[in-house]
Amino acid sequence: MKLVKFNIVVFILFNCWVSVGQQLPQFTQYMYNTISINPAYAGSRETLSIVGLHRSQWVGLEGGPTTQTISMHAPLRNEKVGIGVSFINDELGYENFSYLYGDFSYTIQTSEKTKLAFGMKAGVTHYTIDHELLNDPSVVNDLYFDDVSNRWSPNIGAGVFLHSNKWYLGLSAPRILNSDYNKGRNGSIDYVSLERISYYFTGGYVFDLSETIKFKPATMVKATNGAPLSFDITANFLFNETFWLGGSYRINESTAAIGGIADFQVSKQLRLGYAYEYPISDLRAYTSGTHEVLIMFEIFKSKRIKSPRYF
Repeated sequence: MKLVKFNIVVFILFNCWVSVGQQLPQFTQYMYNTISINPAYAGSRETLSIVGLHRSQWVGLEGGPTTQTISMHAPLRNEKVGIGVSFINDELGYENFSYLYGDFSYTIQTSEKTKLAFGMKAGVTHYTIDHELLNDPSVVNDLYFDDVSNRWSPNIGAGVFLHSNKWYLGLSAPRILNSDYNKGRNGSIDYVSLERISYYFTGGYVFDLSETIKFKPATMVKATNGAPLSFDITANFLFNETFWLGGSYRINESTAAIGGIADFQVSKQLRLGYAYEYPISDLRAYTSGTHEVLIMFEIFKSKRIKSPRYF
C-alpha cells in the first residue's frame, strides 16, 4: 500500500515538474455536461437544466481520481441570452482542485434551423494539497509544497456553439489564463504552472434509423499546451425516445480506454445515466475500471421547447 502511495505521489509531482500542467477533469458523458467546458452551451436546452455527476476513475488504484460536478443553466426571458453556473471538485491522490465558474451566452439565429451561440466563462480555481502529505517528514521542509498549497486562481474562458436540433459543433477554451506558480518563495523553486490553456472541439449528429431508433455518434478532441492530444469518440442508439445505449473510446499518448454508456429518460424531467470504462493501456493491471453516474433534472415552465433535445 505504501508503495502504491509513493507511486501516485511521484506521478503527481512528475506531472507538475515536466510541464504537463493541470487539465480539467475528463468525463465519459461529456455530451450531457458540455457547460463545464463550453460557456456558449448555456441556455441551449431551452429550459432550466440541472446536471449532477460523480466519477470514480481507476477503481482499485489508491489515489485514483474522483470527481464530482454540479451545474445548472437556463435561457433568460430574452431567449437569446443564457446563463449558467458550474462547480467541479476533483481529487487526484494528494491534490485537490475546486472549480467554481459562471457562464454567459448570446445566441443568434443563423438560419431557419440553425443557431450560433457565443459564450464567456469566469470564476476561480482553488488548489490544495492534503495535510497527510504536507505533514509527511520527507516533505515537511520542502519549499515546493509550502509554496503551492492552498492557491486561489481567477480565470476566464470563451467558446462558440453552432447547432440545430439534429447536430452540433463546439469550440472552446474554458481556461484562457495560465496560472504561473514559477515564483517560489525564495526564487529558487523551479516548477511550472498548475493550470494551462486547453482547447476543446466537440461535435455530434443524430441519424434517424427508423421511427423508433436513432443513432448519435459524437466526438471530443482536447488539446492542452504541453500535453498530448486526447480523442473521445462515443456512439449511442436511442430507442423510443427513452433509452440510450452505446459505447465509448478514448485515447491519448499514454492511455486508452473503452467503455459502455446507458441512459434512461425516467420522465420528461428526470434522466439517469451510467458509464463504465476499462483501460486498455498498462493501467489495466492495477484497476477494475472507471464508473460514472449522471443525473439530469429539467424544469419545464413554458412551451418554448419546439423539439426533443438530444444533446
